[in-house]
Amino acid sequence: MKTRFDFAAVAPEAMKAAIALEMHCKNSGLPARLFHLIKLRASIINGCSYCVDMHAKESRADGLSEQWIRLVSAWHESTVFTDEERAVLAFTDSLTLVAQTRAPDEDYDELRKFFSEAEIAKIIMVIGAINVWNRIAVGTRKKHPVDAAAKAA
Repeated sequence: MKTRFDFAAVAPEAMKAAIALEMHCKNSGLPARLFHLIKLRASIINGCSYCVDMHAKESRADGLSEQWIRLVSAWHESTVFTDEERAVLAFTDSLTLVAQTRAPDEDYDELRKFFSEAEIAKIIMVIGAINVWNRIAVGTRKKHPVDAAAKAA
């Protein structure tokens, strides 16, 4: 697979806008654990290897467990996530797949058990931001770095 083009070089003003949205989301006060959860889950749904790789590494660097990171892809069947995290995962799925789901009331109602409208607005912005990044990376075929192979003990 070949990278199609360098988005930042071709559209620097659009990249600036995407970075500004990202900074707004990072500085919104949403807990880092939920920020990572949204970023990783939407990237998995969208098949964005660049973003999955990056957000798994960022999650790990912020102290989230390997099991937590690995099971984001199979969250429905996992018991590792709290009820609050499960509500965020369901809403992330709903908004990332909005053309299919239409963002059902039951997903929103579950989110409301844990979050205020102001907090939900932050969650919606993070979901929107990662979907923008996924579309940039998938649309341009941005490649993730390949880590050095681990040596056997």
